[in-house]
Amino acid sequence: MANRDIIVIGASAGGLAAIEKIVKDLPADFRGSILIVWHMSPDVGGFVAQLLGKLTPLSVTQAKEGEALAAGCIYVAKPDFHLLIVDEKIHLSRGPKENRFRPAVDPLFRSAAYCYGNRVIGVILSGGLDDGTAGLWSIKQYGGIAIVQDPHDAEVSSMPESAMRQVSIDHSVPADAIAALLVRLSKESTESTTAPSGEQTLTEISIAAGNIPNIKATMTFGVLTPFTCPECHGVLSKLNDGSIVRYRCHTGHAYSVDTLMQAVTEKIEASLYSAMRGMDESVMLLNHIGDHLAENNDPALAGIYFTKAREAHDRSCSVAETIKEHQLISTEAVRKDADLPLASACPLEPVNYLEKLSSGEKV
Repeated sequence: MANRDIIVIGASAGGLAAIEKIVKDLPADFRGSILIVWHMSPDVGGFVAQLLGKLTPLSVTQAKEGEALAAGCIYVAKPDFHLLIVDEKIHLSRGPKENRFRPAVDPLFRSAAYCYGNRVIGVILSGGLDDGTAGLWSIKQYGGIAIVQDPHDAEVSSMPESAMRQVSIDHSVPADAIAALLVRLSKESTESTTAPSGEQTLTEISIAAGNIPNIKATMTFGVLTPFTCPECHGVLSKLNDGSIVRYRCHTGHAYSVDTLMQAVTEKIEASLYSAMRGMDESVMLLNHIGDHLAENNDPALAGIYFTKAREAHDRSCSVAETIKEHQLISTEAVRKDADLPLASACPLEPVNYLEKLSSGEKV
């Protein structure tokens, strides 16, 4: 018999205040081990651990490679390193980014579930998009407990909302109630249970740990798609965790649906700016050549170049107008546009564009 004493916490935008509240409210005799991933810039240093350490008598440290988890200790992810649990010890890795972050929430949650099973409590706090949803699903699959910050209490509600839509949540509470809940749950005893088949989970942990991916294995776990990785342009495979759809390329980058959509729409904007830059360069070059021809008494040919320059300028203006209309797309933004409640699921039948195109049907 063991207690639910392994707590993993994930947060992003607006989440640091919630983390501070939880840590501050934990009693000095709390015996759980807490691991925290907060999306951060690679250059923030160790200020998070220092900040939290001033709020509690519990031990708070920036996680170190090879540390064994100790009761009553809080471990904070190191900037630009995934925080994982491997063989009941901390492992830090600069493996491929997941959901465009390193550290990311999903790898920590997934590794904790695989290592400790039903002893794990997963907590998702304020944050944008949906990192942590797939990891929280893994915790539930291995018998753990799923907690989210009440979306109405979160500064940015997307992460808890996403988890509530796609994972069977055990508790949704405000940040100021989470510490007391963790104290109560961490005293519960759990019996050993048979873990689900974990070959895919183990492979994904290995990738996050920085091991060179087994290309054949990563391809066989999912279905190949026509989409490419925004970071390395490798082909993406679609993976399913229950109703959750996510993507991973053969080099290891992983994306939720929302994160992939944001990355793709950002790439569109960058491509449009690149096209506009190229057109503006052509305008300058065409005018430069026209000026040269005019100076050399060839006004007819110079006029043609000036005309081509005006046409290129008009096309550049059209692209500029397209950029103004271009928007980043996310589930939250679409639901707000449609005036749908964010926590409710509204699945649609997917359109198989490849079948439509192969049959000659317009899409």
